[in-house]
Amino acid sequence: MNVDVVTDIVIERRLDEVAGFAADPSRAPEWYVNIKSVEWKTPPPLHVGSRVAFVAQFLGRPLAYTYEIREWVRNERLVMRTAEGPFPMETTYTWEPLGDGSTRMTLRNRGTPSGFAALAAPFIARAMRRATRKDLAALKRILEA
Repeated sequence: MNVDVVTDIVIERRLDEVAGFAADPSRAPEWYVNIKSVEWKTPPPLHVGSRVAFVAQFLGRPLAYTYEIREWVRNERLVMRTAEGPFPMETTYTWEPLGDGSTRMTLRNRGTPSGFAALAAPFIARAMRRATRKDLAALKRILEA
């Protein structure tokens, strides 16, 4: 079973502020509830082919993975992919300017779990949806403060 979780939020900040903050992997532990640390495997700044290692806590277990940047259009779209572990995943950020100076950010996580993770896919999808809602709410609080 595939997992495809899409969440969005409107942040009362200009697109360049929202995208600039969210697209910086070094800032991920500030707004991602489950991400504990980040390590650049290639030198910054972000570009297609960049590799960034994350250590997260998900469903009570530590999870280490490295994302590779597959697509990067500043202030528009960021696509990261990992093939590691039992749950290869792609994460996509998109940003849309709204007429009032605010920004809609959409966060999409999709992948095809294998092994035991495949059996737990519906549970994983619900947990991911809860986590991404919390993450985007934290990003909104930080940027609107």
